[in-house]
Amino acid sequence: MSKEILNLEPKGIWKNFYELTQIPRPSKKEEKIIAYLKKFGENLGLETIVDEIGNVIIKKPATPGMEDRKGIILQGHIDMVPQANSDSNHNFETDPIDAYIDGEWVTARGTTLGADNGMGVAATMAVLESNDLVHGPIEALFTVDEETGMTGAFNLKPGLLDGDILMNLDSEDEGELYVGCAGGVDGNIKLKYNTTNAPQNYTTLNLVVKGLKGGHSGVDINLGRGNSNKILFRVIKEATNKFDLKISNVFGGSLRNAIPRESFATVLIPNNKVDDFNKFLNEKQQIIGNEIKTVDPELKIEAEKTDSVDTILDNESQNNLTNLIYSIPNGVMRMSNDMEGLVETSTNLAIITTENNIANIACLLRSSVDSAKDDLKEMMHSVCKLAGAEIKFEGEYPGWKPNMDSPILATMLEGYNKQFGIKPKIMAIHAGLECGLLGGVYPNWDMISFGPTIRYPHSPDEKVNIETVKKFWDFLVETLKNAPKK
Repeated sequence: MSKEILNLEPKGIWKNFYELTQIPRPSKKEEKIIAYLKKFGENLGLETIVDEIGNVIIKKPATPGMEDRKGIILQGHIDMVPQANSDSNHNFETDPIDAYIDGEWVTARGTTLGADNGMGVAATMAVLESNDLVHGPIEALFTVDEETGMTGAFNLKPGLLDGDILMNLDSEDEGELYVGCAGGVDGNIKLKYNTTNAPQNYTTLNLVVKGLKGGHSGVDINLGRGNSNKILFRVIKEATNKFDLKISNVFGGSLRNAIPRESFATVLIPNNKVDDFNKFLNEKQQIIGNEIKTVDPELKIEAEKTDSVDTILDNESQNNLTNLIYSIPNGVMRMSNDMEGLVETSTNLAIITTENNIANIACLLRSSVDSAKDDLKEMMHSVCKLAGAEIKFEGEYPGWKPNMDSPILATMLEGYNKQFGIKPKIMAIHAGLECGLLGGVYPNWDMISFGPTIRYPHSPDEKVNIETVKKFWDFLVETLKNAPKK
């Protein structure tokens, strides 16, 4: 079914995007796509470099008469978020993505599509292999592991690239030009707990929160979608008081930069209270579901009997864990005072696991203001200290400060208006674009980010709008033709 996308226009992008769907490329498992791109560049007779971390760089000379233009780096990341519905058997390390046309969109069956950032990579490949485009010096920079730590951008070395302008092709709303982004930092929490023997006369249940949309923990954080980890412990806290619920283990969320959609706990309920507990779950589903029905109408809170367990968290440990999860800030902390509708600071309680007497909790903190990010770190530290937990902040990366005097911004504003008869929006994004890191390595770069319209990235509902792919491509082609002179 995937081959139907080969008939879409512009064929250059869709041909390459189809090839990308056939190559497994989850974050940190990019060996196959690195090898593919290396061969791709070499087969075109272009200078091709694979650096120590796995980033692929392909250089294409200017077309005749365009040698006086500033060099442009077309940049995108080659990894994709591996998210699948719970009923899917998809193996992201071996299986191709089953992409198909759904009306005005291209999406995938039960998994993420990989349009983030496959569309940008495919467009860059189309530029590299084209014989009829007009452009100055082009360098393609394909980075690895953007989704789970921006490892490629973190480890890019100076001196490998010669260009003056970075065009990041990783934005998700056509008609918008991004000139700034948030910085971020991972908050990794460890809480030790003690266990005791499971009590007699209790029924063991799998407690599940599911049906949520999830989404990108930066771009979608302002939508107010449900966080399955928070909802799970909201239920657990009340049920502990009402039914003497006991926790055996917890597993919620899977990616630090995705709003968690599903969370699970193995819990114990007194035998004579199971029916009342199930009624309670129905009530909580209605209550919480009503709170978020506009943005998350499919919430499910369910419990099913399962095999008995030998151990549970002791009372003190369960209370500490429950209160910690309940207290950790989550969602939008502050909106920007400078750009209307832009989230300034947020945090996402992304992952919870319990194993070997340690609860591991992963959060991602974001802010476009470094001092606000530092303040949020202190807040998280204080909450953890009160709960007796340890928190380490890792993988911190800077934001990207807008430059409204940017030459490439001026060129693209004028070009878009001339081409489509309207002015594009100038935006900043509440997410960690690689521009912030790359600009730190190459501070001379003039940077901008744009792309086609993508919805629900980082979730199995991910889709890309077909019409905007053509507009994105046409705009890219004209921008390359009119690149600023040196």
